[in-house]
Amino acid sequence: MRRAVIAFTAFLGGLVFLLASPAHAGPADCQGLRGTLKLQGQPVNGAKIAVTTESGQPVKEVTSNAQGTWEVQVDKAGKYKVTLDAGSLPQNAQVRGGNNVRTPTVFEGNCSTVLFALEAKGAPGQQQEEGGGESSFWTTAAQLTFEGLNLGLIIALAALGLSLIYGTTGLTNFAHGELVTLGAILAYAFNVGFGLHIIPAAIIAVVVGGFLGYLQDRLFWGQLRRRGTGTIAMMIISIGVALFLRYVFLIFFGGQNEAFAQYTAQPGIQVGPITAAPKNFVAMGIELAVLIIVGLALMRTRTGKAARAVADNPALAASSGINVDRVIRIIWTTGGAIAALAGIMLGLSQSLKYTMGQDILLLIFAGVTLGGLGTAFGALVGSLVVGLFIQVSTLWVPPELKSVGALAVLIIVLLVRPQGILGRRERIG
Repeated sequence: MRRAVIAFTAFLGGLVFLLASPAHAGPADCQGLRGTLKLQGQPVNGAKIAVTTESGQPVKEVTSNAQGTWEVQVDKAGKYKVTLDAGSLPQNAQVRGGNNVRTPTVFEGNCSTVLFALEAKGAPGQQQEEGGGESSFWTTAAQLTFEGLNLGLIIALAALGLSLIYGTTGLTNFAHGELVTLGAILAYAFNVGFGLHIIPAAIIAVVVGGFLGYLQDRLFWGQLRRRGTGTIAMMIISIGVALFLRYVFLIFFGGQNEAFAQYTAQPGIQVGPITAAPKNFVAMGIELAVLIIVGLALMRTRTGKAARAVADNPALAASSGINVDRVIRIIWTTGGAIAALAGIMLGLSQSLKYTMGQDILLLIFAGVTLGGLGTAFGALVGSLVVGLFIQVSTLWVPPELKSVGALAVLIIVLLVRPQGILGRRERIG
């Protein structure tokens, strides 16, 4: 056990070394206002934002950059007025609801995020003349459906690793969101810190993510299983691991938003009623291919069949000659690599931050539970349902409430089908 503790300490030291690469600055002092402007998933460049005091005294006027982000530092804490110049937005963009003024409060030593929800002109809720509203509604619905599929595939990648680990070990791993964040940060380190193009940087990050997943089970979770630690205790331990990793990321990566060096702001291309950047189509193809390949590998390969046997009955699988520990380590390695890939894809579709995995963790659990715990294709189906509902629901509900609706669908489906969409009924008692 002492050797395991020493090895795990060495693992943490290696992780700290990776995070302390040149790409990671410490958390910058921030006292002010900041935000990100996006239209249909694409950053808005060149929009003007004016910041004044509550009494109307000018503070600063800034312009959003190629990533759609802007930031204003202020000398004193207090209430401020932020005005988005609607005339500086793209011709097809408008502020949802027409209110382009926000009055946030800045607290000492903290940056407040200011949100402006942008939509295409003619979106639902805007009155149009000459009967153009219905056509615009379906155009917006098609765009949101595409964005929902994009989000659902990213969630599915992350959910697949979580589902496989739960299926073979029974562990509900609350630290899985941090594995997603780790993949994005590693790719950022190799891309920006070491100057590699994002494609080789992503490949290296996925390999490193898989290796770190292997080390987690070899040095930590496997040791807990041998000591007879229960699944409830391990779940609580995973919460502690998640908090530990999250603040390690904060220390070495910082609290600011970052972006990869390539493919950050691509001009959109029109495909029917849908407008999207080329990277979105490529990313969705990669995500779908990985999900199908892993699912087929579980069904057709010898290791996949062994993994399913371990998931059904570990004791019986061991008595049949299957090396249960070896199978679980393969699953942890695969889960770590897939989670790292999910983090990279998430970082390509939005900015990188140390809480990005935590922000989608609830959606990952929703996708896994909705599709059926422990099933590969169930994670895909459940995550697609969650992603689609989140995006399409903004046709009728404010964007701030879109995740609430997805969780409501989860509750309703589980009331009708407790085992999930593709899950199997289990006899209890």
